[in-house]
Amino acid sequence: MATPSSALAPAATAVSEISLSDLRWLAFTASHPEALCFHRPAWTEMIADCYGYRPFVLAVLGERGNIVAGLPVIEAQGRRRRRWISLPFSDNCQPLLHSPLEAGKFARALEEARLEAGVGSLEVRSALVGAEDRQHSDGVSHRAELERDPDLLFARFHRSQVQRNVRRAERERAIVVRRAESAEDLSRSFYRLQVQTRRRQGMPVQPRRFFEALWSHLLEPGHGYLLLAYSGREPVAGAVFLTGSSTVTYKYGASDGAFWRQRPNHLLFWSAMREACEQGYRWFDFGRSDLADQGLRNFKAGWAGEEQPLVYTTLAERAPQPSSGRGLTVARALIRRTPAWVCRATGEMFYRHAA
Repeated sequence: MATPSSALAPAATAVSEISLSDLRWLAFTASHPEALCFHRPAWTEMIADCYGYRPFVLAVLGERGNIVAGLPVIEAQGRRRRRWISLPFSDNCQPLLHSPLEAGKFARALEEARLEAGVGSLEVRSALVGAEDRQHSDGVSHRAELERDPDLLFARFHRSQVQRNVRRAERERAIVVRRAESAEDLSRSFYRLQVQTRRRQGMPVQPRRFFEALWSHLLEPGHGYLLLAYSGREPVAGAVFLTGSSTVTYKYGASDGAFWRQRPNHLLFWSAMREACEQGYRWFDFGRSDLADQGLRNFKAGWAGEEQPLVYTTLAERAPQPSSGRGLTVARALIRRTPAWVCRATGEMFYRHAA
């Protein structure tokens, strides 16, 4: 029988709650070599502003008041008790540490902070040392190590699945990839493709205001970008990429299935990866894939992506009960068979509570 997370050994390290706009946190995330796009204060602010959550940082402070460990968090109201999440809609958000603080000490300090605050659970999109009995994994990520020379990276791609399709798309010149320049490119052109894609998948779509906030909080300040693939004057595919200290992360993608034969998605990914090489990034993260989606996993692996399990941790009195998935199955069938406005309306109702 699994022991409750509160049975973690007491921590000798205290966690403080600080503001997301604290200059120490801004400096800490900007300088930390392992900081991802999801650690950026702007990402947490965007989620909080869009859905009305309370954002903050759980941090361990050094003798001089400097941050030696930290985790961005939002607070959501559950059915009975408050919940802390780090972070909703984020593929991976591991605690950021600076030596000599041990990861196990920080995990225990997080649990003590949760108990002291009377919060029902703390959900972390990462593994936590010492809380292995509270971890689960139902997804994977793919991460490719980049090269200084994009041609060396291209040579590592799968020959038939990737190289051949990229070269054919470049040779046919039916698709042109351009970087988005305005908020309307994301909130209108990309959003139209996103609604079409999510409806095809039978999944709700994030509200339009989410993409408006994504532009103002992250893309416009230079923390990421949107690439659109055009057939003539019409956008037929698009992808959002977010940047961290050394990693470019693919976050959102959408396309018009009628243009797949022209391989717009292959050109989007190759354009993004080539640019990441030229800008000196070390890693390209293809984002989360469900374990059951073998086709998507194979596609990402073809781009020299090394597959790794995504492990998440929930600190709570009781281990969370897995969903049967029946409700999602019914919802997916409904969304596929109904007009696009159902996909949008479902997302408006769903995502506020999906954290």
